[in-house]
Amino acid sequence: MVKQNKKQAVWNGQIIKRAIVDSFIKLNPRAMMKNPVMFVVEVGSVLTTIYFIYGLFRPVAGVTSPKFELQITLWLWFTVLFANFAEAMAEGRGKAQADNLRKTRTETTANKLLSDGKIQVITAPQLRKDDVVVVSAGEFIPGDGDVIKGVASVDESAITGESAPVIREAGGDRSAVTGGTRVLSDQIHVRISSNPGETFLDRMIALVEGAERQKTPNEIALNILLAGLTIIFLLAVVTLQPFAIYSNAPQTIFVLVSLLVCLIPTTIGGLLSAIGIAGMDRLIQHNVLAMSGRAVEAAGDVNTLLLDKTGTITLGNRQATAFIPLAGVNEQELAEAAQLSSLADETPEGRSIVVLAKEKYGLRGRELASHEATFVPFTAQTRMSGVDLDGREIRKGAADAIEKYLAQFTKNVPADLKEIVERVSREGATPLVVAEDRVALGVIQLKDIVKGGMVERFNQLRQMGIKTIMITGDNPLTAATIAREAGVDDFLAQATPEEKMRLIKEEQAGGKLVAMTGDGTNDAPALAQADVGVAMNTGTQAAKEAGNMVDLDSNPTKLIEVVEIGKQLLMTRGALTTFSIANDVAKYFAIIPAMFSGVATLSALNALNIMGLRTPQSAILSAVIFNALIIIALIPLALRGVKYRPMSAASLLRRNLFIYGFGGIVAPFIGIKIIDMIVHAIGLA
Repeated sequence: MVKQNKKQAVWNGQIIKRAIVDSFIKLNPRAMMKNPVMFVVEVGSVLTTIYFIYGLFRPVAGVTSPKFELQITLWLWFTVLFANFAEAMAEGRGKAQADNLRKTRTETTANKLLSDGKIQVITAPQLRKDDVVVVSAGEFIPGDGDVIKGVASVDESAITGESAPVIREAGGDRSAVTGGTRVLSDQIHVRISSNPGETFLDRMIALVEGAERQKTPNEIALNILLAGLTIIFLLAVVTLQPFAIYSNAPQTIFVLVSLLVCLIPTTIGGLLSAIGIAGMDRLIQHNVLAMSGRAVEAAGDVNTLLLDKTGTITLGNRQATAFIPLAGVNEQELAEAAQLSSLADETPEGRSIVVLAKEKYGLRGRELASHEATFVPFTAQTRMSGVDLDGREIRKGAADAIEKYLAQFTKNVPADLKEIVERVSREGATPLVVAEDRVALGVIQLKDIVKGGMVERFNQLRQMGIKTIMITGDNPLTAATIAREAGVDDFLAQATPEEKMRLIKEEQAGGKLVAMTGDGTNDAPALAQADVGVAMNTGTQAAKEAGNMVDLDSNPTKLIEVVEIGKQLLMTRGALTTFSIANDVAKYFAIIPAMFSGVATLSALNALNIMGLRTPQSAILSAVIFNALIIIALIPLALRGVKYRPMSAASLLRRNLFIYGFGGIVAPFIGIKIIDMIVHAIGLA
């Protein structure tokens, strides 16, 4: 996760000052035309400004009202500025994060390795793709690349926010390094994988600033809907003027523009861009970079999650869970032998055996300095380890390795040992056999433990209609056991890149959106095929290029948070759209009666003034003021997002209709009435 001070930094006064300035810069008509709703409001503001100035020099008796006209004009401009401020605040949060990232990009020197083996010292911007550089302890890695020689500990805190160093080495899936990170130990040779301006850090800065953010398909569709509603209301308002003239109640441009601005969906029009930018920003706060807004939105529409077993669903390290003795062997005797054989075993499995013996039987690790102890390390050839202690010969290892070991001494393997080994294997666990003085004692059961809370998380996803599929290289028997314990809907065992691709294509052929995580080159095809591909920052360059998101923390479980953030983005947009359309209802009851209040033949319209607004001018002014202030009031919700709750689509729709639909109808009645009372009390109308 991003550090707390970074979260606080995005709300400081500097961001607010920058957003205020940007609000005026965004008044440029070319920029405003990208938002049809607010462009119409800006055009209306320009018209009222022109008519106000004209009225100052050529007032019309009984028609011109400078005080009223000035207030309408100012509040229309405030409406535009408040919408721009909302977008600028969302962008400002990203720009603040980008500024923090820029601080990590220092003008470093690079030790370029020449073809004759000599070193040439140049500046980092002079590096080109495929150049090889030598980076030693204490030096910054000058650009993105892959380690081709050596192994080193690397500090990536400037990129990920995590203080713990990571190991980077040639070959495998942990060879990728990022420019701006620092080598803490040893020396590595790095082949540069990008030209200046194309580095991962450069892309990060461009992404978080949101300067080139493209609208998503749903956002484009919503913009079209809002533009259509704007055109409809524009035609409706234009046709009102002939009707008003016929009724001997012609309306000024100020009243007509006020009516239009209040009726078109200005609330969602003003907040739409901010909602999208804020969605990407929430991912950044979780240390996930989305390559486009489409990726964030697709995450919200995901139907199928492909989750790697090791490290995502399970802890990734097998843990000792039981000691199973053979007939005639005491369980505590087996536990003691298993513990002794594991005292020098620093692997997670070895430590878990020592801990289990201590917790279950009270056996404690002992001081062996006074004993003649000789530890036998594990090797790939013997597949065993153990200890020779005070004349005792204790060994533990794979079943077939212990069987081969006992066969050297013409010792037969007990029949019940084979039965125990087979049973443990069927349950999806790994059996380790323990022998003392060349006699088998029993079996240690090792299991890859499912992470706490995963069952509940998968139940939540199921409630949202999301199917979970576990991907693993294990055999089908082990995979089925882990899948059952974790509560996933399905699994793919002995998965190969081809099998992953086939599975994704099958899901997509059924009209489903698929999300998955990966870190290796072998994951790249599937990451590219998936609708949401989250690549681990510790993974290969190929994986990061193939995915449309990069997790800087390299935490595979974060895919679930990514989906939740995507859904929160869609929920926020839908909720505020519902609210925006619903709150137009009250404005009808405010402005329409005010427009025709002086027409005797239309006195029945006065019955619509259910709020009891004092005067026609105060009614119109109150509606315009509320229309502007509601944008400011909803900026925190647009940036923070509607609180995510795992529930079905039908339940979510009912909830939003009640809170934001019914609330959107009621709130303006209360707000406009209060503003009308204030306006009348201080003599503004």
